[in-house]
This record gives sequence, C-alpha cells and structure tokens, in this order.
Amino acid sequence: MPPPRTRGTALRQQLAELRGPDVPAKALDARALAALAANPGCARRAILDGAGVNKTALASALGSPSAFGQSQFALTRGNAFEAKVKADGGAELLRLVHEKLDRSAEPPADARVPDLTASGPQGRTARTELELREAAAHPGAWTLLDHPMLALDVAGSPAFLEPDAVVVHPDGGWTVVEIKSFPMLDGSADPAKVGAAARQAAVYVLALEEVAARLGAEPDGAPAPQVRHRVLLVCPRDFSNLPAASAVDIRKQRAVTARQLARLTRIEDIADALPEGTCFSPDLPAEELTAAVESVPAAYAPECLSACELAFHCRARSRQEGAVTTLGRPVRAELGGLTTVEEVLAAARGEAGDPGDPAVAALRRAAALRAEALEAACR
Repeated sequence: MPPPRTRGTALRQQLAELRGPDVPAKALDARALAALAANPGCARRAILDGAGVNKTALASALGSPSAFGQSQFALTRGNAFEAKVKADGGAELLRLVHEKLDRSAEPPADARVPDLTASGPQGRTARTELELREAAAHPGAWTLLDHPMLALDVAGSPAFLEPDAVVVHPDGGWTVVEIKSFPMLDGSADPAKVGAAARQAAVYVLALEEVAARLGAEPDGAPAPQVRHRVLLVCPRDFSNLPAASAVDIRKQRAVTARQLARLTRIEDIADALPEGTCFSPDLPAEELTAAVESVPAAYAPECLSACELAFHCRARSRQEGAVTTLGRPVRAELGGLTTVEEVLAAARGEAGDPGDPAVAALRRAAALRAEALEAACR
C-alpha cells in the first residue's frame, strides 16, 4: 500500500481526470453535504461531489436541466441581509446570541472579530483553528468568527465548509450561526426551510467537533471546548429587513448526519470500480456522457427532486426501469424483495412471488379487495 500522501495525491489526480481536462473542481458545501448524508446509498452523487463535478452543467449536458438552486435575486437579497446583521463588528448578531442562547453571560461589548484571511482553503482552515485556539486561551470574552473555514472528512476526501459565523462565548463554548433570507413570520418560519437549515448547521457542528477534539488532545492539558448543539437561526422579521432570531436544537440532525456520513462508501473505492477512462466532463458527446453517468449506480427517491441537480435524469431512468423507488422510500420499504412495478403487479395477480412473503400476501389481499369493490360498484 502506498504511503498516505502518495495515495492522497493519486486520488486527487484520479478525481481530476473524472472531471475532465482543465475543469475546475466545484467545492462541496454544507448544503450539498447534508443532501449527500440524507441519501448515503447513492454512489453516483458521492463520486460526482467527491470529484467536484458541476452537476448543474452535467444535468444540462444530459438533456435533463435542473430546476434546483437559488435565484440570483435571492442570493443578492441574502447577501444584503447578512451584511446588515454583521454590521458594526457584529454587534446586533452578538446581541441576538446573548439574548437567545446565553443570557447568564455578560452582554457582549468590545468583542474580538479576528481577520481570517489566508491563502487557499487549507490556509483559511488553519487560520480558523488558530483563532479558535486563541479564543479558548482567553476566556471571559466574546469572539465572532465571520465566515470561518472548517474541514470535514467525507468518505476519505476532505470537504471545506464555510458557515456564516461561529461565536465563541465567554465560557469558551462555540455556537454556529446560520443567516437565512427567508422570513420569520410572527416568530416562526417555514418548518421545511428551518429543517434544511438545521441539517446544514449539523454539518458545521460536526466539523467544529473535530477541531475541538484536536484542541482537547494537545499536551497543555486544557479540556476540549464545548460545541453547543443549539444553533442560532437569524432571518428577516416578517417582511422587513430587520433581523429576528431563534435558537434551534440540532441534536437529532447532528446524530443522523454523523451516522449517514459514516455509512458512505469511500470515494476512492467507487472511483477504483469505474471503467477505465471514465469522465464526467459536460463537453463530451451526450451518448458517451450518459454511459459514464450510468456506470455509477444511483439511489433515486422523490426527495432527490429538492436536493440534487441530477434528480430529473435519475427519475427518468428509474421510471424506464420500473423501479419502485420512484414511488418513495416508505413504499419501497413495504415491498421487501419486490424491486420493480412489474414484479409488484405480477405478485398482486398471483402470477409470481412467494405466498408466504408478507408483502406478497398483502398485495394479493389488496387486489382481492379492489376486485370486490369494483364488482360491487358495477351491480
């Protein structure tokens, strides 16, 4: 086995070849990572994200353009709102953290806002860790890290993540802050959007926990800082541009995300199983590109439509194959070993399937009830 550095260099070269010549890698952000963790059985998404393939361009080249993503207007509005929240050295943001999460501490005044500028993601990650170490060495003060850079190992490949902010409390605890542009109406926001923000924040918490563990393992004997599992969600109040905040407990999302990420097949194992010369460059002919994408198994489910740029392509393929996964994960779980619609219908008609199988028995009973109901309706 080659040394880790040699193997890592070879893997990076292999992933670069999968993207195509001179195609820059697309960074794997927390939103994509949360979506990947929600569907850990999808090797297709794992290798495309691991290789930094631009899935939006890939979907368009495959003839199934994606409708997934934020509009430019929403991005501009979000950036303007975030700048307002962080104005004056983050005074309003720190006030909200104090009000919603740490009323027992001294009100924030003269908080540290260190400069996190550095060269490249590795440099920014090291700079962030240095400032977190510095904050831990000076308890009793508030520190605001604006757009820190964190690293998280994902299936053997590093992902660099950039939360909106991380606040260090006077007691040394760390809090993740998520700033979103969707409104908070009468003190509450859209549950689906809050859930997505919580899953995204859970990824940041996992990355911070790795940093805290490294600081706790240093020879100075200082305990590892506490990464708080209540994050601060900041949104516009009603339809104004004034900030409102809510504390969100993400313990469940953190546990689920950690478990799902641990289940991911290592990216290098997926890459090694690909046919020689496989490439996902959108510049390839459509037939060749389709063959490359289809060489990696997917795990499509309707939930992919709101989380993955390739969802329309994978849905079309799944429907062509008659896969029951197009009906949703709960239906797939109920059907046991029956994996296609044709198998399900044959089992319901009594033409195939083991009568002792609970799924087959339930299908035949449902078919009999349907036949009785139709017969009664025709009388």
